[in-house]
Amino acid sequence: MARFITELKRTHTCGELTKEQLGQEVILYGWVHNRRDHGGAVFIDLRDREGLTQVVFEEDVRPDVHELAGQLRLEFCVGVRGKVVSRGSNVNPKLRTGEIEVHATDLEIFNRSEPAPFQIDDQIDTGEEKRLQYRYLDLRRAPLQKTLITRARVNHLTRNYFTEQRFLELETPFMVKYTPGGARNFLVPSRLNPGKFYALAESPQLFKQLYMIAGFDRYFQIVRCFRDEDLRLDRQPEFTQIDVEMSFVEQNDVFDVMEGLIVKLWKEVLGVEIPRPFQRMPFDESMGNYGNDKPDLRFDMPHTDLTALVKQHAGGGVPMLKDAVDAGGIVKAMRVPASMSFSRTEIDKLEEYVKGMGAKGLARAKMAEGGEWTQSPLTKTMSAELRQAINAAVKAEPGDLILFQFGKPSTVHTVMANLRVHLAKKQGLIPEYGSGGQWRFLWVVDPPLFEFDEESGKWAAAHHAFTRPRDQDLPYLETDPGRVYCWRYDLVLNGFEIGGGSIRLHDPAVQARVFKAMGISDEEARSKFGFLLDALKMGAPPHGGIALGMDRLVMLLTGAESLRDVVAWPKTQKGTDLMTGAPGDVDAKQLRDLYVKSTYEPK
Repeated sequence: MARFITELKRTHTCGELTKEQLGQEVILYGWVHNRRDHGGAVFIDLRDREGLTQVVFEEDVRPDVHELAGQLRLEFCVGVRGKVVSRGSNVNPKLRTGEIEVHATDLEIFNRSEPAPFQIDDQIDTGEEKRLQYRYLDLRRAPLQKTLITRARVNHLTRNYFTEQRFLELETPFMVKYTPGGARNFLVPSRLNPGKFYALAESPQLFKQLYMIAGFDRYFQIVRCFRDEDLRLDRQPEFTQIDVEMSFVEQNDVFDVMEGLIVKLWKEVLGVEIPRPFQRMPFDESMGNYGNDKPDLRFDMPHTDLTALVKQHAGGGVPMLKDAVDAGGIVKAMRVPASMSFSRTEIDKLEEYVKGMGAKGLARAKMAEGGEWTQSPLTKTMSAELRQAINAAVKAEPGDLILFQFGKPSTVHTVMANLRVHLAKKQGLIPEYGSGGQWRFLWVVDPPLFEFDEESGKWAAAHHAFTRPRDQDLPYLETDPGRVYCWRYDLVLNGFEIGGGSIRLHDPAVQARVFKAMGISDEEARSKFGFLLDALKMGAPPHGGIALGMDRLVMLLTGAESLRDVVAWPKTQKGTDLMTGAPGDVDAKQLRDLYVKSTYEPK
């Protein structure tokens, strides 16, 4: 028998044979996807990453090959040589190769497989933990393979696009000096420098700015980044960014380049034309209408801020509303159209939902004819004037349901933002996951430079300390930092933030004022950022950039349910790798070599 691989090289994949190859001798490699023994003939579907091909081993053609085929079982890895033959009327329309089959003359079993812990099929009900434990088997399934193939294509298209746009693909270090700000870092002890630690870079931020100062003008990188933070549906401890920085640009220049990339990806990968320019929305408008800075615009249902109305009416006879605004809180409402027709039981369930987010309850009212409210405890004391003003503000019509939240701004925004999306999914306005065929891109622009940290009592950078303030707000840096807005921007798609960036501070004098507003002394600034501050004094050009989340992009492009479905080797929500057992224990000698001692004591 001829020797596969050394003598018999693969001629085709298992997904490309059609009637165009009828009569040809072909050589295929792959895995046994399923098997049927009909006595005088053994049928298998042979699978590789491109698809399936039916192969037939006939006793009267090659008895020895037929006998060996009788040993085949699911997931055996094999090589096959044979002739492409028509399946006649037994066409399988679900397969690209459904018009043909291969009548085998040679077979080699490269490797036998023990019974798999779950079926290698498109749709399976095996729990995620089991699939992550045997991830190398889970990755044999067609949906995951197609997703990772798409991811590879996105990488390829991205590199080509930026190269054509005069960008240089340059690398930055993974192991860096720890600098405060942003997410918690993973730390790496240095054996050669006892007691010292590297930080795994959460982004290439400072280094890509240094590339601009070094004169490289246009940089990009598809880069791994690391953040030691609590995990969720769209977050992993290690992730991939499409990282970009440009010199001599303003915000519109960054938008133009990135919109070009997005349009190219959607056209090449999905065949979808995305219109340009993308919509823009000020940060304050986004927070006011939707409660967050990443609104899903595939459906309506905006929020209405009633704080000023409630103040104007001195609470309108409702002590809870008056107390909320007097304490510096806000009042928001959302109109739910009558067409959604929620029952009282369903509304009670909504109250339980918001309580799970920290809300005390869910005030509501149903508007009747004439503007009266029913099914609402607010009607007991609320003045007719405030009720009528609220009806007008939210544009309520008879049968509509009005939902309220009031109190601390951060809680109200979070509850109302999540409630809006929850209602949209329950009503089928958007799918549970995936785009539903709608792609609503949005730039959220002009956010505040600072946010007040109640715990420390200081102003902190909302993003990072090297974001350029708007020129007209510079006078407020020392007197009222909360009024300072900046040239920062986020790219949002269907309720997901897929990218964020800013125009950077290149003026050392303004940089010093920003640090002062944050309560950072000159000594502390030099200790934490000295190398960058020195570089900014050496002819730093105006520059800006952005980073897109590659994992989230692919998740949205493919309609995947979770970020773990687009990452080849993901971690669980506890940051563990069920396949390899990471993170694992290390022995005492390793710790001694690193001058590290564990203080953990099992409970």
